[in-house]
Amino acid sequence: MPLYDYKCPDHGVFQELASMEHHDKPAFCPQCKTLSARVIVLPPEVANMIRERREAMEANEKASHSPEVMTASEFHEREKEKQERRAHKHGSSCGCGSQKKRQSNLMYTAEGNKMFPSMRPWMISH
Repeated sequence: MPLYDYKCPDHGVFQELASMEHHDKPAFCPQCKTLSARVIVLPPEVANMIRERREAMEANEKASHSPEVMTASEFHEREKEKQERRAHKHGSSCGCGSQKKRQSNLMYTAEGNKMFPSMRPWMISH
């Protein structure tokens, strides 16, 4: 039998074992015996996920059952919006930070010596 989460209005979230056929039925709070509704608790990784990744995962979930259908004009409109978001409105050396800069994986020790974080320190990239 699976373990489900329920929420009592006075005592908060508690867990109870229930059969799968009773997955949608409320359970009694173990402390005050109040009938409490089942809740779905999201892990922090899902709750704090960035919007773009969450939308991509939702689109993938939808696509697994049925594909999204759109006209050619809707497709071109969507592509145009994506290009406008990517366009940089300032000069190449404006310093606003909208263009991502490459970060080096090179690290230095306290003595000032180079330290390579990879498993292959003899491989130096350019």
